[in-house]
Amino acid sequence: MESKNLKYESNDITVTYDIKRCIHAAECVRGLPKVFDPDKKPWIMPENAAASEIANVIEKCPTGALHYEMKKADRTEQPETPNRIQLQKDGPVYFFGDVEVLDHEGNTVLEDTRFALCRCGASSNKPACDNSHKDMKWEADARANPEKLPSPQNGSSNGRLKIKLMKNGPAILEGSYVMESNDMEPRKSDKGVALCRCGASSTKPFCDGTHKDVNFEG
Repeated sequence: MESKNLKYESNDITVTYDIKRCIHAAECVRGLPKVFDPDKKPWIMPENAAASEIANVIEKCPTGALHYEMKKADRTEQPETPNRIQLQKDGPVYFFGDVEVLDHEGNTVLEDTRFALCRCGASSNKPACDNSHKDMKWEADARANPEKLPSPQNGSSNGRLKIKLMKNGPAILEGSYVMESNDMEPRKSDKGVALCRCGASSTKPFCDGTHKDVNFEG
């Protein structure tokens, strides 16, 4: 997974922007247009608002493309509790919380509080979404079969959520989380389900083994 970070600074805050992880969800533009304006250069102007306002908006960026560092305050972003998995219709899976992404050899690819996982199979920056789902007009609803998400067994909703990437296969979840979307009721679980990454599963968002039939390369 590639990254390309740019920095924008004021006297009170440094804003970091990862071009490779941005999919233009526009939470920043809607939340604080006087700071985040894609029609201007530079498009991020942290001098135009209080550092706390900017931090509040950045923490809503679902992909983790935006981060901040305070210069005159002790504030740092804290992971959401419980971890949340948010399914996007015809789009990626958003993760919010204490998130760690690992490759098939167990190496840590990313540690973050926000992440957008590609589920169409076409991203050129896997495992991150790069908006390829829009170019290919990929379709998937934002519902999950509740029978595949039984209630938590350990009773805890805290702790790290690990996303383990199988070689040319699904993403295996390890840890507790709440899965939600605009089309389903939130469901708590800590079951190690497998999320489809090839885009072709008939049981989305879960894997059904189709990645083998379509020769998915992840």
